Amino acid sequence: MLPHPLSRLAALTFLTLPVSTLSVRAEEAPAEEKTSSLGKQYQSIVNVECSSLRVDYRTPWNAATPTGGSGTAFLIGPNLFMTNAHVVSNASRLEIKRVGDSTPHRARVKHIAHDCDLALLELDPPVAAFEKAEPLAISVDIPKLDTTVKVVGFPIGGDRISVTRGVVSRVDYQEYSHSGVDQHLAIQIDAAINPGNSGGPVLQDGKVIGVAFQGYSGDVAQNTGYMIPVPVIRRFLKDVEDGKYDHYGELAIAHYPILNPAQRKVLNLPAQDVGVMITSVDSTGTCAGVLKPGDVLLALDGYAVDSNGSINIDGEQTEMAEVVERKFVGDKIKLKVWRDGKEQEFEVALKAFPQYLIQANQYERQPEYVMYAGLVFQPLDRELMDTFGLTNLRTRYYFNYYTQDELYKEMPEVVVLTSILPDSINTWLRDYTGQVVEEVNGVKVKSLKDVQSALAHGPEGSHVVIKLAGESRPLALDKTLVSAAHARIRQKYRVSKDAYITP
Repeated sequence: MLPHPLSRLAALTFLTLPVSTLSVRAEEAPAEEKTSSLGKQYQSIVNVECSSLRVDYRTPWNAATPTGGSGTAFLIGPNLFMTNAHVVSNASRLEIKRVGDSTPHRARVKHIAHDCDLALLELDPPVAAFEKAEPLAISVDIPKLDTTVKVVGFPIGGDRISVTRGVVSRVDYQEYSHSGVDQHLAIQIDAAINPGNSGGPVLQDGKVIGVAFQGYSGDVAQNTGYMIPVPVIRRFLKDVEDGKYDHYGELAIAHYPILNPAQRKVLNLPAQDVGVMITSVDSTGTCAGVLKPGDVLLALDGYAVDSNGSINIDGEQTEMAEVVERKFVGDKIKLKVWRDGKEQEFEVALKAFPQYLIQANQYERQPEYVMYAGLVFQPLDRELMDTFGLTNLRTRYYFNYYTQDELYKEMPEVVVLTSILPDSINTWLRDYTGQVVEEVNGVKVKSLKDVQSALAHGPEGSHVVIKLAGESRPLALDKTLVSAAHARIRQKYRVSKDAYITP
């Protein structure tokens, strides 16, 4: 679903090695229980070692840096293993090892969902040794509070499997730290979840009721780890049945609780403690032309919406977004609304809302850029903000309010002048860095392709003129000097290509 405030994300961390160890209290499962009740399932739980490539947004023309980590996966079907997306993101090489077998087996990612931190792997080629292994069954239920679960995996880099026991302590919505913006249902447990447990199954009554994936690091919270629950797992598996992952749909609305009795009386609401106020509706989203600011949303698909924005589903009180979470793009949703002093009912078809991904962590992609006479232009996203620590207030406005103020209509891709490779042609221009590019040679910039095209085929004249958003002084380069300077800069800074734009 749509993002929570980014300030809360700092404490959340994945559970893949290498990362700082999560300090969590737990009760180790008795040895006799490990061998009796879980012994047959050992061969279905594997160690995953991932070699990956890390790109540098400051020098996007350079080759990526090799890195790696390890986690856990488990068999759910013939030659089909489930794990976390963050265990295998940016993978250049994947290897799977069975319990009691040091032989590595090559694997590849079959499907990956960064928004819900899940992935499916397959051995390439298939390995006969796994044909007799029994896939783990996935439960259909969410575990109840105060019930015992078991976490199985390869924590702290160990080669032998580890089994720990804990208690379900909370069923709640949490930010999924892998994407940095998405929030979904998550279950808090006090089992010993440590780096390396990522992707491992959480079991109850011999069935998978979750996938271990993140926890709090440092002194923020003790005895706290999280698993991805069954509704999220099953939705992911259903989504990829057609051979591709389609992502989540969004209502694309903002709402506010109506808790004050006087407010409810003024609105003449028909019931106490029911309904939230719609404060904005994205004009391109699911509810465009149906809902409007000032409406009070009373129910979603028959589930009453409490005045704090929660619903009761499957006997648990949770965010109303859970109704949307369990559906797919194109599915219908019924809305009950209080408008103009009476109840009205509508039906909408769920749409995706990819514009919010500007604030998400990105994976499996090469950074885009255009370098021209030492000026480096790149599309604005979270990686860019974090890498360069951009502080220009207008640039931060474009980043923070890109969806809320529908800035994507004006700029489908926000382009920033991120850096300048020093040369005599671009002296005294460093103060322009970190700002949004508005025009190049009179051409309105709506994407990085516009920058590349305007620089290559600009109008005749003695200067290249670049206008930055909110900047009254134009940035100018002597056009007669550009060709020689560009070649000089490429050689000096070892820029392999003038540009890279995703085809």
